[in-house]
Amino acid sequence: MRHALLRLRARLTGQSADRGSAVVEFLGVALVLLLPVLYLVLTVGRVQAATFAAEGASREAARAFVTAPSSDDGARLASAAVTLALGDQGFAPTPGGLRIACSSERCLEPGGEVTAHVRLDVPLPLVPEFVRGVVPLSVPVEARHVASVDAYAARRP
Repeated sequence: MRHALLRLRARLTGQSADRGSAVVEFLGVALVLLLPVLYLVLTVGRVQAATFAAEGASREAARAFVTAPSSDDGARLASAAVTLALGDQGFAPTPGGLRIACSSERCLEPGGEVTAHVRLDVPLPLVPEFVRGVVPLSVPVEARHVASVDAYAARRP
């Protein structure tokens, strides 16, 4: 009898057992919606940083190559430029990530062009290493820059 009176009083005064459930529901919905959005922002930010890094690396590699005293020095300076540009954005260069192509047989021929192509694979953040071994979870980012060799420069080896 007492229990029935308490339930009747709760109904008449508007007090119910669901008190505070709106806060719990809001937190649940907020977590379900905000966590994927946060992950998306992290991923897009990392890919954008890789894009900036690849663009800068290809530009600086081509410039370093065309201003070098020889093709051998140019390759070494271009590789160093890529390492520096990628390191500024928190990336490490990968083997084969830099390709240099020349428009003529001799790379530093006056009036020729040198193309630097940089490729970088950006791993998705917060993915465990054992999952990456099974499924490739990375976004490839590529950039290409063409630099002209000075037409009035002396011929270099």
